[in-house]
Amino acid sequence: MQDQNHPSSAIDIPNPIYYVGVGASAGGLEALESFFSQMPAESGMAFIVIQHLSPDYKSMMVELLSKRTAMTVRRAEEGMRVEANVVYLIPPKKNLSIFHGKLLLSESDHSRGLNLPIDVFLRSLADDQTEKAIGVILSGTGSDGVRGIRAIKEAGGMIMVQSEESAKFDGMPRAAISTGLADFILPPEEMSTKLLSFIRHPYAAAKVDRPQTLLSDEDRLTRIFALLRERTRVDFTFYKPRSLSD
Repeated sequence: MQDQNHPSSAIDIPNPIYYVGVGASAGGLEALESFFSQMPAESGMAFIVIQHLSPDYKSMMVELLSKRTAMTVRRAEEGMRVEANVVYLIPPKKNLSIFHGKLLLSESDHSRGLNLPIDVFLRSLADDQTEKAIGVILSGTGSDGVRGIRAIKEAGGMIMVQSEESAKFDGMPRAAISTGLADFILPPEEMSTKLLSFIRHPYAAAKVDRPQTLLSDEDRLTRIFALLRERTRVDFTFYKPRSLSD
């Protein structure tokens, strides 16, 4: 019997029309609950939530957000393909990235100073989904997410930021707004209406799907290609094998 949570074939998986990366930190739970309580279950979008979590924190986010949305809420796992109408949550002690529609986990790296998981994910989302990427910055302290939204805008994606006055902690929203890159600045309970309006725009509806990855079980090669793209800004996935071996 096929596992309903992990379909065995990519053919069975609906491709999201947009990939929404949601960054949140202090005060983010309330904002996330407001955001998802207004989002319809069948929007066609996928939501990947990157929240600052203490390494010792026992996350109850799956259970908490499941009470606020009819969408399936999952904790991200290595190699998990992102599906439409599903919410994915970053696990504690991990950074998250996306490569050809699949989630990759890595250990949080504090050796070079402050770890910025929202930037890490949003930058990979910009590389992977270009104009199908949407970045959302919610309540939090600091400036995590600023580099990520820059990458998304450069790739042709859209940016939405929580209004400062509606945020319990306005550091992250204020830093994001100060870039001048936000397409919409709203309280979280109003974001769903604007998102739905955006994706229904005729230009958005005319987007052409990117080709699916040619890799299947070659997970090690996938990770190598993801690292190469991050370091060199070149995607080697579709190069001929002979070109890679030369």
